[in-house]
Amino acid sequence: MSVPWRRYVALGDSLTEGLQDLDAAGNPVGWADRLAQHLADRARADVSYANLAIRGRLLAPILAEQVEPALDLEPDLVSIWGGGNDMLRPDADPDAMAAGVEEAVVRFRKSGADVLVGLGVDAKDSPIVRLTRKRTAVYNIHLVGIAARHGAHVIDVWNMRSLRDWRMWHEDRIHLNALGHERLAQAALFALGLEPDLADWEAPLPLLPRMTPREQLDWNIVWGRDHLAPWLGRRLRRTSSGAGRTAKQGTYRTVSPRPGSGNVPAADERLAE
Repeated sequence: MSVPWRRYVALGDSLTEGLQDLDAAGNPVGWADRLAQHLADRARADVSYANLAIRGRLLAPILAEQVEPALDLEPDLVSIWGGGNDMLRPDADPDAMAAGVEEAVVRFRKSGADVLVGLGVDAKDSPIVRLTRKRTAVYNIHLVGIAARHGAHVIDVWNMRSLRDWRMWHEDRIHLNALGHERLAQAALFALGLEPDLADWEAPLPLLPRMTPREQLDWNIVWGRDHLAPWLGRRLRRTSSGAGRTAKQGTYRTVSPRPGSGNVPAADERLAE
């Protein structure tokens, strides 16, 4: 399949900003940056890329703050991925959330842009986030229907077996690491009808030895101390990690194909070491 997209704009929260997938200078990369590079490589042409995502944003602010600037950029490809922060709140309404996404999808499709919509991750194996699983499932079902009605593409992370492995995740168990973000970029290629670079992008990783009960306890204690407690503190103070922040990349930057693109393997950091 040819690659027709030359202007790609990403909307979202920390997932699309790329938090915890950092380059050598400590800047977030993330699946959307990686997708833009893959598109340029496949097209063997420059791609204009903007990323309006801001960490910590709920879905309603994402749509209120990012849709209009995205439309102003006149993209031919848009990704919308949000709702994870909402699901961590007990009053999350997946029906209303999906209705907001549908309004945005309709506007982008009327503008002539293709749209990528990301589903929520299955949190079955997460000790706290698993409480959001039923709401996320309802939201996902709505998003699949929205995509079908309006000719959008779906990044189906709910069914990605590879993401059920904690080696794909940062130690905070909320954000993906570089390996997980590259798998998401591969899932996005697949959703767009392009051949992924990794044949096993969706497959589980080789199994590791099971942790002993003591190792499991120590792992959870460290996580609770270093990540869960600070997160709960922010919730109690009603503060956000994105307070005062602006879009990651509010205007287009040029992403050029890498030398030898077409034969460039995906940047999948293997776990051999």
